[in-house]
Amino acid sequence: MTENEGKGFRMILTFCVMFLFWLLLSGIFDALHLTAGVLCSLIVAVISHDLLVVGKRNKTIVRSFRVLMYIPWELWQIVLANLDVAYRVLHPKMPIDPLIIEFDTTLRSDFALVTLANSITLTPGTITIGIKNGRFWVHAVAKEPAEALTVDGTMQQKVADAYMEW
Repeated sequence: MTENEGKGFRMILTFCVMFLFWLLLSGIFDALHLTAGVLCSLIVAVISHDLLVVGKRNKTIVRSFRVLMYIPWELWQIVLANLDVAYRVLHPKMPIDPLIIEFDTTLRSDFALVTLANSITLTPGTITIGIKNGRFWVHAVAKEPAEALTVDGTMQQKVADAYMEW
């Protein structure tokens, strides 16, 4: 694959992702809004196609599919964490014991690290407060959500699988 073919593929993929995101956010499907979405997505694709899609074409397609498969799992974790936080807040004894944990991860790519950090922060009861050289600092509302990150490590493994960092 030549450089121009790779650039074209990255632009098309970035355009498609941006336009799909536009459609999801706007929810309006008249000609004016669809035209504005196409133009804005095209501008973003031309300017930043090399930021969203990096690497070889085949690996990018597989990785994109794997990341899309990660999203439903993360959404389910958000639902479960919401229930846990609601239980803690509504419980008469309020079993809240905030703490900050540190852990190292084997993830190395910027996208994988950011995905893990955002996944932690999106999950109620935990928030990423820092990352440096693969070391995370996370505030957790109680010991159990913290142990889910350090002992279980399922979220890290799911992100590693999504970005093929084995």
